[in-house]
Amino acid sequence: MIPFSWRGVFKETDGESKRRMDDSGKELFFIISAPSGTGKTTLLKKVIEELPGLQFSISYTTRPPRANEREGEDYHFITPSVFQMMVERDEFLEWAEVLGNLYGTAEKDVNALRSKGMDLILDIDIQGAKKVKEKVDSTVLIYILPPSLNDLQERLVKRGLDSPDIIQFRLAQARRDIEEAKWYHYLIVNERIEDTVEKLKAIIIAERCRRDKNPILDEKKKQWEENHGKNHC
Repeated sequence: MIPFSWRGVFKETDGESKRRMDDSGKELFFIISAPSGTGKTTLLKKVIEELPGLQFSISYTTRPPRANEREGEDYHFITPSVFQMMVERDEFLEWAEVLGNLYGTAEKDVNALRSKGMDLILDIDIQGAKKVKEKVDSTVLIYILPPSLNDLQERLVKRGLDSPDIIQFRLAQARRDIEEAKWYHYLIVNERIEDTVEKLKAIIIAERCRRDKNPILDEKKKQWEENHGKNHC
């Protein structure tokens, strides 16, 4: 197995495409994707704790809950039949099948969070990221990589959740994802969780500053014109 050693964080631009969801609000969609075992869950919890105005959008899944997972906090755990009904009613912003289990983001949940003026973090894979990117202008795509595939394999073995065959499947999927990750806006290599948290926070703050640029300039211009007019009465 040949490890990769990309470092740091970089940004690239993407083209425009047709959107379906109403994107008139200012809320940002931060999509975080990563190979299983990269430490994404820990990373997101820390970032949400440290940055205000940020909300995790809880996905739906047909996968059974793990020992440390709670309904309504990690996922909404539902049956395949309920999931299928939601698909037929077109209730998902995105959904995908992974290792025989279904995962999806409900559009009503996303809209409810947006109505509160919250920026959203979505923990979804590349399939789902593509779908959201096509529908929402304010999507910011961030891919998290482990330091190497060897390191990822060690993490998967240590956490003890998967069989050897599933681990090999996840590693093969990670290799494929690396090729796809080039169209994400940002890439972060998770070598130290503390450094990765700071980089992710920096991305979120920078994107908020870019979003707020024009409203701030308009407000400052209005204030300047009001003060200028008063000073010349």
